[in-house]
Amino acid sequence: MADMIARGGRAIYGVPLGILMLEARFPRIPGDMGNAETWPFPVQFCVVEGATPERIVLGDPRDRLDHFIRAGRRLIDLGVSAITTNCGFLALLQPRLASALAVPVATSALMQIPWVNATLPPGRRAGVVTVCAAALTPAHLAAVGAPADTPVAGTENGAEFFRVLIKAESDRMDIGLAERDVVEAARALVRDTPDIGAIVLECTNMPPYAAAVVAATGLPVYDIYSMVTWFVAGIRPRTFSRAYSRL
Repeated sequence: MADMIARGGRAIYGVPLGILMLEARFPRIPGDMGNAETWPFPVQFCVVEGATPERIVLGDPRDRLDHFIRAGRRLIDLGVSAITTNCGFLALLQPRLASALAVPVATSALMQIPWVNATLPPGRRAGVVTVCAAALTPAHLAAVGAPADTPVAGTENGAEFFRVLIKAESDRMDIGLAERDVVEAARALVRDTPDIGAIVLECTNMPPYAAAVVAATGLPVYDIYSMVTWFVAGIRPRTFSRAYSRL
C-alpha cells in the first residue's frame, strides 16, 4: 500500500449513475426511480428546479433544455459516469442532451421500443403504457427511434396515478388504486391492439407495478428499471476473473 497513489479531482466516487429528477413531492415507493433503494448500485440525484411533472408531461420539456444541461454537467462534475432522467417524456431531449453532455445519456424508457421490437416474432410489436396518452406524441417516439404508429394507452382517466403524479392533487397515494390504473391501461392496450407482443412502461414511477402488468396481460414488460440496469451494466461490467481459479 505504501507505493500506491490515489488521485482526486471529484467530489464523489463509486457512483456510476446520475439521475436528473423532476421537482415533485409525491410518494416514491420502492421500485420508483426516485427511491434510491430501487437500484442495485449507487446513484446520485439532482433535482432540476422548476421542471415539474405537469410542465414536462403536459408542456414542452424542450423549453427547459438549458436547465437539464446545467444539471447534467453538475452531476458530471460530481463524478458520475452516465446520466438518465426520471421522466419518459424527456425522450424529446435525448438527442440534445446526448450531444451536450460528456458521458453516455439515456433519457427515457421509450428508448427500449426498437430493441423490444427486434426481439418479437413477425406480426408482433411493442406497445406503450404511459402516464398520459394524450400528451405522448410522434415527436417523443421519433426522438428515440421508435415507430410513429407505436400503440399507446394512458392512465389519465384513472382514479389515482395521473392525479397524484401529474396534477399534484395530493402528496399521498393509494398504491392499490395506482396499480389498478396502470394495469387497466395495459389491459386496454392489449384489448385494442391484438398484435401487441410486449409492453414498455413509459413512466419511471411504474416499475412497482410491472409484475402486476405481466400477470394481467401475460406479456413481457420493460420499464426504466430494465433499461437503466442494462445501461449501467456496460459502465460497470461484472468481473469474472476470480472464478478462473476454480476451473
